[in-house]
Amino acid sequence: MAQAMVIQGRRITDGEIALIRDLMAEHRDWGRTRLSEELCRCWNWRNAQGRIKDMAARSLLLKLERRGCIELPARQRPSSNHFRNRCVPAVEPAAEPIRSDLSALRPLSADLVAPRSDNSQLFKGLLGRYHYLGHRNTVGENLRYLIRDRHGRLVACALFGSAAWKCADRDRFLGWDRACRERNLQALTNNTRFLILPWVEVPHLASHVLGLIARRIRDDWQGKYAHPVHALETFVDRSRFKGTCYRAANWMRLGATQGRTRNDRDRRIQAPVKDVYLYPLIPDFRRELCAPACSRTEGRAGR
Repeated sequence: MAQAMVIQGRRITDGEIALIRDLMAEHRDWGRTRLSEELCRCWNWRNAQGRIKDMAARSLLLKLERRGCIELPARQRPSSNHFRNRCVPAVEPAAEPIRSDLSALRPLSADLVAPRSDNSQLFKGLLGRYHYLGHRNTVGENLRYLIRDRHGRLVACALFGSAAWKCADRDRFLGWDRACRERNLQALTNNTRFLILPWVEVPHLASHVLGLIARRIRDDWQGKYAHPVHALETFVDRSRFKGTCYRAANWMRLGATQGRTRNDRDRRIQAPVKDVYLYPLIPDFRRELCAPACSRTEGRAGR
């Protein structure tokens, strides 16, 4: 390589690719799972809770293979991600529409969705059937919420996952250069899916749900991943939506994307232009998101 690549948030050099090749040459009996686990241990690539980031490593290896940098061993079993993404359970619409004022539904509850639970299957089914982007299995840190009204009826669901690796307007607003973004990206989360169920017609419900989640997501993230998030982001397809609920919930519009994808290295892939929104969760979000690594660690320990 003429210069290092950045994949899955890591800078990958010629030396690191040589390490991967050496591991595969020395351990020809290893499958892709074992290779990704051992690579994490070699790099000491772990999350805030000390667990190895083997799923991120597996994604990194696949991307290196697609770029022609390595040739992975043959799969020993079908891709579990592909299987999970195909087996999305069907969820039938409610028998009766929900049409009322928001006051008749309050207080709402936002329930965290645990992996491999009944709620997890319900969550997948709702997004798979009723969200225009469908459902895909998430990789990396994420939180999923099911929203119910005071009577226990489902009204919405929301998914927060990894922040976008690059976004010019966002990075300019936060004051991020490349090194700062790489260091602090995990302190930002992206609202990748937000769905008000199609049989629910309640004015102001969407902005109220966004506010409900915003008030608790820092504690939820800290509880699950042992570090907080300081701001939320989302990208709104302007050909489909106006972003009204985000503006009503006091999210800030920072600009728009350039109509490209993360894989568009040759500037040939056209994608819908999306408006970029951000919601700070704390007053000093910029300072926290631009903090050097040592300061961020000390701050977390003192909370």
